[in-house]
Amino acid sequence: MKASGLCGSDFPKYRAETPSKFVGGHEPCGIITELGSNVNNLSIGDRVMIHHYSGCRKCKMCNIGYTQMCLNGTKVFGTTYNGGHQDYMKVPDYTCVPMPDNLSFAVGATTACGTGTAYQALGKLNIPKRATLAIFGQGPVGLSATAFAAANQINVIAIDVNPYRLQLAKDIGAKYIINSKQNNTLDNILDITSSEGSEYTMEVTGIPSVRNLALNSTANWGTLCFVGEDSGKDTTIQISAQIIHKQLTVKGSWTFGINELENAAKHIIDNNVPIEQIITHKFNLKEIAQAYEIFENGECGKVMIEW
Repeated sequence: MKASGLCGSDFPKYRAETPSKFVGGHEPCGIITELGSNVNNLSIGDRVMIHHYSGCRKCKMCNIGYTQMCLNGTKVFGTTYNGGHQDYMKVPDYTCVPMPDNLSFAVGATTACGTGTAYQALGKLNIPKRATLAIFGQGPVGLSATAFAAANQINVIAIDVNPYRLQLAKDIGAKYIINSKQNNTLDNILDITSSEGSEYTMEVTGIPSVRNLALNSTANWGTLCFVGEDSGKDTTIQISAQIIHKQLTVKGSWTFGINELENAAKHIIDNNVPIEQIITHKFNLKEIAQAYEIFENGECGKVMIEW
């Protein structure tokens, strides 16, 4: 292992009273040091990111690279299979994705989950240059989306309640920032967009009230992508008023396929996307408790374990 990222989806296990029997960490990145007898597509010394799911490799979903949607059951590294928060990690060869030589291990690790998730969601939105994109939530996924979009000359409206993360969003290219704790977010978006609403919207929090705000602030004929996972509470929306009568296109996006992981890494290098800037804190493995405390506090971007 060379880098292993922390993710918001780690928190249920981090806060659980009963420890998991599996090693955590589903954003692994490192160097091949040993090969099984039947491995012929990798070499010792290869730098690789890990697509952190394992499936049957026979069903329709596995055949298109989405082993997380395997029709016969999925293993998730860090959850139902040992993950990357350890010195060495054993994985199936097909989960190893080659890294560009000039991609750092830390960026490779964050690309293996949150940054890759943002990359796929932006691809589904298919936003032209100079269009307006509102991103609700500036955690690691939202910040990654801001970095990708700003690098592609998209006008980003970054929305969050955390001043630290809003400043980070501005530093990596957001044209506008809105602190939704201190401002009326809908009014601010309407002011920015000449009362029309945002042409494109990404919702990354999973919070019911924010999901509704994202719908309400999207312009007529606009496109919205839901990325944030459920926060444990049901979201009630008015299909007619919020979607049908506004002629919205609403999409969902969950993580990414193994091919998208390789494409995301290449895109970061080819377009100078400032993903390195969102990695604000780095710790060694012995400091992992401190790393989770910082991450839970929220005064951070991406938090990384490095070797």
